[in-house]
Amino acid sequence: MLINYQAMPEVKMFKKSLITPLAILLIPAFTYANENNDEHKNEHDEKQAHHEHSDSQVERIQVSASRLGRIVTESATRTEIINGEEIQEKALMRPGNISMLVAETGGVRVQTTSPALGSANIRLQGLYGRYTQLLSDGLPLYGGQTASIGLLQIPPTDLANVEIIKGSASSLYGGSALGGVINLISRTPSSEYEGEVLVNATSKNGQDITSYFASPLTNNLSASVTAGVHHQEEQDLDDDGWIDLAGYERGSVRPRFYWQDDSGANFYLTLGAMKEQRTGGTLGDATVSDGNQFPLTQNTLRTDIGFIYDQPLGEVLNLNWRGSATNQDHEHQFGAVLEDDSHESYLIETSLSGYSDKTAWLVGLALQSEKFASDTFPEFDYSYQAPGLFSQLDYEASDVVSMSLSARTDWHSEYGTQVSPRISVLYNPDNWTFRGAYGQGFFAPSPFIEDLDETGLSRLEPLENLEEERASTASIDISYVLNNVETSLTLFSSTIDNVTELDVIGAVDQSSGKQVRIVNAIGESEINGAELLLRYRWRDIKFTGSYLYTDATKESASSSNRLPLALTPQHSAGLVVMWEEHGSHLLGFEAYYTGTQHLENNPYRERSESYWHLGLLGQITVGQVSFFVNAENLLNVRQTKQDPLLLPEQAPSGRWTTDIWSRNDGFTVNAGFRFQFGG
Repeated sequence: MLINYQAMPEVKMFKKSLITPLAILLIPAFTYANENNDEHKNEHDEKQAHHEHSDSQVERIQVSASRLGRIVTESATRTEIINGEEIQEKALMRPGNISMLVAETGGVRVQTTSPALGSANIRLQGLYGRYTQLLSDGLPLYGGQTASIGLLQIPPTDLANVEIIKGSASSLYGGSALGGVINLISRTPSSEYEGEVLVNATSKNGQDITSYFASPLTNNLSASVTAGVHHQEEQDLDDDGWIDLAGYERGSVRPRFYWQDDSGANFYLTLGAMKEQRTGGTLGDATVSDGNQFPLTQNTLRTDIGFIYDQPLGEVLNLNWRGSATNQDHEHQFGAVLEDDSHESYLIETSLSGYSDKTAWLVGLALQSEKFASDTFPEFDYSYQAPGLFSQLDYEASDVVSMSLSARTDWHSEYGTQVSPRISVLYNPDNWTFRGAYGQGFFAPSPFIEDLDETGLSRLEPLENLEEERASTASIDISYVLNNVETSLTLFSSTIDNVTELDVIGAVDQSSGKQVRIVNAIGESEINGAELLLRYRWRDIKFTGSYLYTDATKESASSSNRLPLALTPQHSAGLVVMWEEHGSHLLGFEAYYTGTQHLENNPYRERSESYWHLGLLGQITVGQVSFFVNAENLLNVRQTKQDPLLLPEQAPSGRWTTDIWSRNDGFTVNAGFRFQFGG
């Protein structure tokens, strides 16, 4: 069965007073959506394999986010799809991780959180990256601590599709998806042995080797394995003794197993292991302004296991089980401070679904848990458990009108009962599609906010008296498709209460020796905006244009005027032109514009400069081998050309760098080859 994922836009036309009772009535179900997508995908797609993905039928693709297996164009829940063809193209630009893959999607911004270690997270429609849940085949990838670094540790080699839900998805996935979900859908083995090997090198002394192999083992069992090794030499591009491009050595392996019997039951098992050594901070004998060296390192060992089991019960019912476990061990060095910790996260979930001519429904139970233990700072240890109950109801009122209602109730061991409802409506006459949606969600605070990615816990006061972060998100989406033209306009709005942020402790309160603490911000953060997308295909040439407007503000503690959110450009746009003849050649050009951004705690400027990012990609295929060359950042944009990256003095949090508002790598060329066989 194919994995189903649909994103539901959020529409603020529905008042909380109506949504909350509805949430309790439906008690969520969308969470399961990603994995259990299979259940109803089976039902609605004549029982295909749970992870069967088809790049050639994008127009009929079923999305994993809408658990009930709807065709993406027919679902009340809006999901944006990055298909296999696009993934193959982007993998040539950045074979070592998925940052380039998702960054060039409208409304999606990859934000660097640690210039020293190179970590980054994914911001959806202006919401903070910690609110974005990363999934692999519907199973959570990481806990809250390492999502930023984790983004840079996922090679796109074995991906068939990527599904993106923007706006609160807590009704589907609980408190980890306040801002949305990115679901990475893996390839499913075909009936023949197949595979590929990709070798890449960059002008910044980076190398990647990735591989994918898949084969049937028996009539009912098949398997695949993805493996990669990656190297990056640390780079000091402005010769100030500080590493601008973090160095790393990384190796990873992920075997997967797929089983299906004649009755339609199927089982999916995934195992993963990754080891990385990452280096940043001062280079060699260089020092910062206090005369001391400040090395930054992070050594990571991550292992995980996950499964999905899907069992039809008669003609209209389906039972689904899924679960995952992840363990991450870290050794950090932040200057003279050494930290050693581990992070564990677990999920077990079951759901029952059914359908009739006009309706499809789902109810389920879930248990999520997370544990953090520090050998160095045990005062930050925590252990959360969050049992949950969820439900979903999809109803087709007519051939052109449908709706989806879902809700989830979580009983968080630290933050109590949390209700997360969501409603989506679809009107689909002829070539037009109108969607509206509204959702609510929550996020459980943790010590691992973006400001501490390169400083650690040594200067942070233990967390106390924090409230959960809550958000209401809404959107209206209008799209039109005619022949080779596709256009869409999305209006979105989000309101977030109790945003956690870093606060400097005054001299009077520094009896503990700590210098910063995490607090709930006063008032609400508000994000309003619009996305415009235009796609056109002329023969073998594809044109994609996008524009994003974002008005993001927060309440000021000192005045009645609202303040702009930092690192959130009001205007951004992109243009991609791709000329491709399969089996022969590919030529691509891309141009992305990032407007000015408000900056905080930057001694050099209050607003950033705008900039363009230009790139060229070329590929020639001869038989089973493709040779490629990619040039990124043709204008050689680099923040350190305008201002130093280093601060004049160490910040109270312990960091030595400003925020990254521009590029930090400069002009880069990468080249290599891809060898594909079998299939």
